[in-house]
Amino acid sequence: MDRQHILDEIRRTAKENGGVPLGRDRFWKETGIRYTDWFGRYWSRWNDAVREAGLAPNSFQDAYDDDDSIEKLIGLIRELGRFPVTGDLRLKRRSDSSFPNDKVFYAHFGSNRRIRESVIEYCSNHAGFDDIPPLCPPVRSNGKDAPTDGKAPNYVVGFVYLAKSGRHYKIGKTNAVGRREYELAIQLPERLRTIHVIKTDDPDGIEAYWHRRFSAKRANGEWFALEPADITAFKRRKFM
Repeated sequence: MDRQHILDEIRRTAKENGGVPLGRDRFWKETGIRYTDWFGRYWSRWNDAVREAGLAPNSFQDAYDDDDSIEKLIGLIRELGRFPVTGDLRLKRRSDSSFPNDKVFYAHFGSNRRIRESVIEYCSNHAGFDDIPPLCPPVRSNGKDAPTDGKAPNYVVGFVYLAKSGRHYKIGKTNAVGRREYELAIQLPERLRTIHVIKTDDPDGIEAYWHRRFSAKRANGEWFALEPADITAFKRRKFM
């Protein structure tokens, strides 16, 4: 992952967001460029990357850098002995004016799942936080916390695939690539061929990212009329 590509993606996503640069984790969700792709290699803080791209951090970022927000959240996790819910964030803000408003976290990271993943990733890249991941269990589909046994959570891994049938390409998600290819093949008049598969812990989000990226080339549903450069871009990703 080179520096110029990251800067170009910062500018591109900001333009699509009405000229406002994305927070670090929303940027990851939109582009697949992870914290570890740039932290300690090109910049030490996300705002530095945004400024180098020629943009000013948005108002939330001006008030609280992503890392500042995570560190304050880690402090609250230790204080509570568990991952906080929105009510905990609001109570903490009332008792400590230096603690970010709960809207800051959602503006930066987008969802409870992303907030938790960001905390875990931050802890894995900084010393002294080994006690935190076990307190951040994944979120179940019903919105409730999954139980923790004292070990760091394991996220379900799936796949986002690019397959071709005739002149068109399908971008879809599955947890068993071979089976899905077979199921699709028996429904199509022309042979289906898998072009590339991306392993991911967020199949819904990564599939949606590629659908948005190629939205101008959508033929029907999950089928797209892609060009060689589009296929090359997809094949560059092994994990997102």
